[in-house]
Amino acid sequence: MSENSDKGFNKTVINWYPGHMAKTKRLIKENLDQIDLVYEVVDARIPYSSKIKDLDEIIKNKPRIMIMTKYDLCDKAETKKWINYYEKQGYQVIAMDIEHQFSKKQLLNMTELQMKEKKEKLKAKGMMKKRTKALVVGIPNVGKSTLINRLSGKNVAGTGNRPGITKNLNWIRISEEVELLDSPGILWPKIDIGNVAYNLASLTAIKEEILPLFDVTEYILRTLEKYYPNIIKERYNLDQISEDIIETLEEIGKKRGCLMRGGEIDYDKVITIIMNDIKSGIIKNITFDRMEDFIETE
Repeated sequence: MSENSDKGFNKTVINWYPGHMAKTKRLIKENLDQIDLVYEVVDARIPYSSKIKDLDEIIKNKPRIMIMTKYDLCDKAETKKWINYYEKQGYQVIAMDIEHQFSKKQLLNMTELQMKEKKEKLKAKGMMKKRTKALVVGIPNVGKSTLINRLSGKNVAGTGNRPGITKNLNWIRISEEVELLDSPGILWPKIDIGNVAYNLASLTAIKEEILPLFDVTEYILRTLEKYYPNIIKERYNLDQISEDIIETLEEIGKKRGCLMRGGEIDYDKVITIIMNDIKSGIIKNITFDRMEDFIETE
């Protein structure tokens, strides 16, 4: 990869804060007294970028369990470093493939352990907590709704491989012991740390129009080349990414038949193919967040 292949990606700042996100934070704060526990959902491929940066301000000192979803798609060695990091910070962390190998019992057992001390204190006062009320919170498209559907055993929350499906706060009972408060995906007002903006865009946590798709596609290809050159070779039959990214897109376009009349490359189609390779999970065993890129900035 060329010396200038990072192309200033880490300088990108997004000031993007839709009104519904501000509303969601306000509603969570208004319901905070009812919440016993927080399920903080992050994407195992971007365990730093997908973590809500101002969550502590919203949920205060509520106990929480960090649920790393899409574990089947991540680079487990790299994600394990983040699991260890968060556990050292005092988090209870559980990594799960909620699509294919979800364990409701595992999560509810961890929930029971988290609530044990509070329940014992209430019992000592002659009070009984009938049901644990847990807030499910995370950025868009990390799998909150899929998690809720797995826990409830039915489709009670809308799902889709794009951000912004859930619109309101909804209470959903999943058992006699636990009730969930589903919430829309939220971000923080200013995304300005390292490559966070591009990581979020690459894994469709922010809407596609927020950053130029051409730039996001280049970022994906250069990040794959840097950390997973075997994917570049196996998926796109390329030995390396050209310094001029147009040349690489042309190569992929020719090999995939992305041609318009006159033999011109259909660049939009090439970009869609690459974005969909990530979105659909065809490209897997990847983790874009790297410990060395972020921890020093805290």
